[in-house]
Amino acid sequence: MRPFRFLAHPGGSHSGKQLGEVARRAEGLGYSGLVFPDHLGMQMSPIPAMATVLAATESLRAAPFVLNVDLHQPAVLAQDLASLDVLSGGRVDIAIGAGWNKPEYDATGLSFDPTGTRVERLTEAVAILKGCFGDGAYSLAGDHYTITDFNSQPKPVQRPHPPFFIGGGGRRTLELAARQANVVGFAPRLLKGAADPRSMTFEATVEKMEWVRTAAGDRFEELEFNAYPSGVPVTVTDDLHGEAGKVVDFFRKQSGHELTVEEVIDSPHLFIGSIDRLTEKFVELRERLGISSFMVGDVDELAPVVERLAGT
Repeated sequence: MRPFRFLAHPGGSHSGKQLGEVARRAEGLGYSGLVFPDHLGMQMSPIPAMATVLAATESLRAAPFVLNVDLHQPAVLAQDLASLDVLSGGRVDIAIGAGWNKPEYDATGLSFDPTGTRVERLTEAVAILKGCFGDGAYSLAGDHYTITDFNSQPKPVQRPHPPFFIGGGGRRTLELAARQANVVGFAPRLLKGAADPRSMTFEATVEKMEWVRTAAGDRFEELEFNAYPSGVPVTVTDDLHGEAGKVVDFFRKQSGHELTVEEVIDSPHLFIGSIDRLTEKFVELRERLGISSFMVGDVDELAPVVERLAGT
């Protein structure tokens, strides 16, 4: 089994000094990395935030979670990410996705294309990033991007490239992740812009894992798997069943679909319970599904769990 790795996000906007303090605290607690969302008008841009974290720490990694390919020209992005990797001595992870938040597209005049088109664009973007990170010049004549004899500089420290994280809840994205990513992230599908509770269950994740297994072929054993809280925030409580019942009510009102209390408790995307129970849950998810990487939200909320499990 892979050792546990935990990711956190600092939340909100911080001064450089404040963000550095959060990063050093995360490093001391045993977190693997800090991550930053990539949305317009909602928080700091991930690239400068990552640079601040990497400059303030010695071993902590940094990643977007996740880059929206529609907001970044891939060759330009390759230079930014490779520069960060060089400056940090090889502590950058690359989490990238097809984009999902339609309101920010509408507000900024970007075309929100059908899912298939966005996944095609993501596929080309990943190829370009890997090509730019490789030795020598790279070319691609795609449906969405054209790169001609371009020798991107600098090259990242991590060879052949920094680890790629690709996640999703749909089959097309997860099959792409199986073929191209180092870390596969499991997420719920979206239903009218919100997490679909039917895709948050343990059983739904088992199905997604089989999609990945089939698409990955011989490289399946090389993959790392990630899960993160969705739909409702992390809840530390001694009243596990009572809080799980509240989540059942929330999803019923939000989507019209009802989970059972046990489905909520077992879900890889719902982190509810005492510190002891959540510690047990992460161990169970690793044993039963092979998920060893978790993005847990705020640095402090599950710090006791991280201190117990990180690296074990």
